[in-house]
Formats: sequence, C-alpha cells, structure tokens
Amino acid sequence: MPETEIPPYPQPVPSTDSKAWIPYGIPMLAFLVVTNTEGMFGKFYPFIYIFKAILVTVLLIVFRRNWQDIKPNPKVIIPGIIVGLLVFAEWVLIENSLHYPHLGTRTAYNPFVEITNPATRIAFIAVRFYGLALMVPVMEELFWRSFLLRFFSDADWTKLKVGTFTWGGFAIVCGLFGVAHPEWLVAVLCAAAYGLLLRQTKSLFACIIAHAVTNLTLGIYVLTAHDWKFW
Repeated sequence: MPETEIPPYPQPVPSTDSKAWIPYGIPMLAFLVVTNTEGMFGKFYPFIYIFKAILVTVLLIVFRRNWQDIKPNPKVIIPGIIVGLLVFAEWVLIENSLHYPHLGTRTAYNPFVEITNPATRIAFIAVRFYGLALMVPVMEELFWRSFLLRFFSDADWTKLKVGTFTWGGFAIVCGLFGVAHPEWLVAVLCAAAYGLLLRQTKSLFACIIAHAVTNLTLGIYVLTAHDWKFW
C-alpha cells in the first residue's frame, strides 16, 4: 500500500492496549443487562426489546472497527447454512424430547395474546426478527468467536488471527456460552458447532451465516408452531 493511501477502516488495536476488549464486550454487556431485566416490565416488554435492539445496534455502529473481522466470502455460505440448519434441528429436537435442568427460563412472550394493537404487534415481530437474524449473530460472533476464543487461547490475543485458537479456549467458550443460555446443553452443542465451523473455514462470516440461519429458522418455527418457550 502506498504510504499516502488512507486505509478504509481504522487499524486493529495493538495487543498491548488493555482496552482492546471494549469494542467486543460493550455491545454484549448492554444486551445482557437489558435482557436480564426486560421480563420485569410486563406489558412494556415489546418497547423494552425495541429499545434494546436500537441500543445494541448503535453500539455496534460506534465500535464498527470490529467489522474488519467479518470478511464476506461466498465459498463459506453453503457450509454456514448447513451448520445453521443442523444447530436449529438439534436445538428443537433436544429441547422437545429431553428433560434436563435449565438455567432459568425465557420470556416466552406471545405477541398474538399480549399485543392487541396490530401495528404494534407487527413492529415488535419485525424488530424481533431483526434481532434474531442479524443483530444477535453479528454481536455474538464478534464477542464469542472473534474475541473470547482468542482471549482464552493466548494472553496476547490480538496477535492471533480470527479462527486461530486452542482447544482449551474452545472448551471454555463452549462452557460459558452454555451458562449464558437457559438451555445450556443445546447451547454448548451450538457453540461447539460454530467453533468447529470457524476452525475449518477461518471465517467469522461463516459463523454469522450459521448463527443467522439458526435464529431465523428458530423464529419461523416459534411463529408457526406457537412454541413460545424458544422466544
């Protein structure tokens, strides 16, 4: 690159910067804080969820330098779709057939019962699907598979390329991903599938595709089967 050429994106934070985790962690932290309190607001839940979607989206834009980690690659789209569908299948099949202790419960919000105004209902469902299929996959893959996998693999984690990690880091992230979800068992299997996809493709884009497919098909399943425990 000529010395006078300006890069299109800010350069990655040097590994010596102790604040390098912030762009990855802040959107996730905001998401978790609101998620853990939104069920307390009863009939205002749809508006709290919409607020959460806007807040996290704004934070992702503010910290958009992380988007450098996402390199679109048409070759990984099909593997991403396949893994996403497999994770959707294991999530629904295990949850509907195997009874095991869960780490809490989901809101299980039924918009067709709780929201009487059709316009408000449509707006909520639209934002809910935006969150499921776009916002959450981008936010979580940047946090779990780009940052945390490297962080638990090497103290000087920013020197590692995305997709490079140790099996110890892999195990820790799978466990933490499980603890972060009420359905810990299927979440651990999900994290393992996405992590192996990342190791095989070295592409965070592949993981985002897989995550988006899983969440989108799960959302469609919830609406068609009215199985609100997955919502």
